[in-house]
Amino acid sequence: MPGSMTTKGTEETARMLSELGAKAGEIAARGLYEGAGVVADAYKAAVGRIVTAKRRHDEGPARLPTPEEKAALMGATGIAKFKGSATEIDTIIGEPEGYGMVNGRRKPLKLIARSINSGTDFMTRQPVFRKASSQSRGAAQAKMAAEIERLINEITK
Repeated sequence: MPGSMTTKGTEETARMLSELGAKAGEIAARGLYEGAGVVADAYKAAVGRIVTAKRRHDEGPARLPTPEEKAALMGATGIAKFKGSATEIDTIIGEPEGYGMVNGRRKPLKLIARSINSGTDFMTRQPVFRKASSQSRGAAQAKMAAEIERLINEITK
């Protein structure tokens, strides 16, 4: 029965394609999560390279960040675990709503990071995050592709 072999192969292919379609969001999210881990590690290393000063105005009007600001960023750098469905990644960094404690006050971590990375009238520019992002991009893409390929191979084998 030559026709039954063709039908069985077609049904198996249809099943695999259906399963791939049903899990496409989860596969993409898990790949993204793996890539985000690479970038988060690069950011954590970048925070470690930030030059600080003990007091806010040690070096004049354009200051360096304080050790407390650096510590707030160091404690907040990373990615969150999946919440709810496997296609949701929580990207809030730091305490809820993205704030960290600096000298007893809640300060927005994005503001601290942006001030350090781009510089301001009152803070010296240290583009550590821009460098970390560009240098980790290739490794993150490779990690994402490897994870997606692994998950697809689990379904298709």
